[in-house]
Amino acid sequence: MSDRHILTAVAWPYANGPRHIGHVSGFGVPSDVFSRYQRMAGNKVLMVSGTDEHGTPITVAADAEGVSPREIADRNNRIIVGDLAGLGMTYDLFTRTTTANHAAVSQEIFLGLLKNGYVFPKTTLGAISPSTGRTLPDRYIEGTCPICGFDGARGDQCDNCGNQLDPIDLINPRSRINGETPKFVEEEHYFLDLPAFTRALGDWLGTRKSWRPNVLNFSVNLLDDLKPRSYTRDIDWGVPVPLDGWRDRPDKRIYVWFDAVVGYLSASIEWARRSGDPEAWRQWWQAPDSDAYYFMGKDNIVFHSEIWPAQLLGYNGEGDKGGTPGSLGRLNLPTEVVSSEFLTMEGRKFSSSRQVVIYVRDFLARYDADALRYFIAAAGPENQDTDFTWAEFLRRNNDELVAGWGNLVNRTVSMAAKNVGAVPTPGELTEADRALLATTSSAFDTVGDLLGRNRQRHAASEAMRVVGEANKYLSDQAPWKLKEEPARRDTVLFTALQAVSDCNALLSPFLPHSAQKVHELLGGTGVWSPEPRIEEVTDLDDGSPYPVITGDYDAAQAVWASRPIEAGVPLAAPTPVFKKLDESIVEEELRRLEEDGDSE
Repeated sequence: MSDRHILTAVAWPYANGPRHIGHVSGFGVPSDVFSRYQRMAGNKVLMVSGTDEHGTPITVAADAEGVSPREIADRNNRIIVGDLAGLGMTYDLFTRTTTANHAAVSQEIFLGLLKNGYVFPKTTLGAISPSTGRTLPDRYIEGTCPICGFDGARGDQCDNCGNQLDPIDLINPRSRINGETPKFVEEEHYFLDLPAFTRALGDWLGTRKSWRPNVLNFSVNLLDDLKPRSYTRDIDWGVPVPLDGWRDRPDKRIYVWFDAVVGYLSASIEWARRSGDPEAWRQWWQAPDSDAYYFMGKDNIVFHSEIWPAQLLGYNGEGDKGGTPGSLGRLNLPTEVVSSEFLTMEGRKFSSSRQVVIYVRDFLARYDADALRYFIAAAGPENQDTDFTWAEFLRRNNDELVAGWGNLVNRTVSMAAKNVGAVPTPGELTEADRALLATTSSAFDTVGDLLGRNRQRHAASEAMRVVGEANKYLSDQAPWKLKEEPARRDTVLFTALQAVSDCNALLSPFLPHSAQKVHELLGGTGVWSPEPRIEEVTDLDDGSPYPVITGDYDAAQAVWASRPIEAGVPLAAPTPVFKKLDESIVEEELRRLEEDGDSE
């Protein structure tokens, strides 16, 4: 184990409903592939996240059902926890934002910013529903963007041009709830002084040369028009504002987006408290040689490359107004903001309300988790919007996983088990044998470099290229024709088995469930590719129960290097690693999609 500490900060899925495969293509699978690789490479990884449970969408859903916001959050938290664990997401801690610990850390960040002068009170215009008299949060107001003219911009941000907005800026604003025109009235709120960080953010972004160009360019362009942003909101569901005259008010809370990004820190602190060493989080947040990678979809870039860094800079006292770090000490900024583009489905944007969707839990009920993980890694929206089609999913599963990688594993292990019953003892290697082993062993540097730079599509492609080389070697050497030359046959099978072992390690970050199977087919015992587990815990401060995802990942045997296999290890006849899918699933899934849309 190296001394390098890596924080994997995974975007917090919102708890207003189950998550679909478009969501996990952005924040989910890429973060787990990265974390599994880093652990195999010997680094100390802390992977944290949780359900984001505050804000208006949950209160609207609760009102519609006649239940409390907490009831909605509790229900969806359990669904999301189950989905992500089933997908194999190796969180050290997946928690939630409704813990007392999270509230305390969020309030500490707010107070640190206030102390250093980066949060200030201001009278502003807030939107009210004329028919109910209730506050309309920014996200529930739509209109025409005054910057790009997009009709459908929200009151907090335009998804078309990415610029921050205020509801009052919108042309022809309307309520998303009932379509009425909001009334704007004066109200007092606290604001984050974003312009005070223009220089510091610019200097920091200027050092981020390795970021994906789309993320870096978008983030730099945001600096041209930074405006103060409301840190508090008129809502009764969220983290209380920790000030006299505010903390007990039923209508004022910290804005959900400000408390959600604090969750990366609060989850790390909760993990440390549960580990028995309450100060352990500091190795990932304060050590100068630690790194932090934040994973999300592109609609969240602004909060991770601008707002959260500004909060950290302000808490550290490193903006234009200076200041001193708060009681937690100086906190590290992100090393990289790893943002994916959007995944569409059969040419249409994912939409739960329009039933253009397949939820993670439904997908996992019908197909293997590794099949989805592989599609996202190999064909996902890493640097451009990508369309998920059932025909392409079927092709990649059957042609690449079953006929490519699965076939290599099965025929190699099968021939060795049938002819020898164990890993054969090799004779002298030929040039062809040595060439294949050189290819598989050198791939660890190539694929590892790509994974370390979050070029996962290229990494998956390179790993599968090596699988192709191993398949070609086996076909060229044809050990099934060497019955009269058992020594040569055994050498070929030994070489092919070593290649299978190497390829399995290369593919382990992408295909953890099948990697464990292959490890066992090669005669391995114990945990090769670790899986997360769900634990029922109680809040460390108020005793309320909730589930978390966690796991023991350091005990895994997987390493990022070629490990010599041992002759004589018993081998049994293999079972298929992957399931071949019938072509009828394409028609079935498209019919299901249309039926769901018609039943809306």
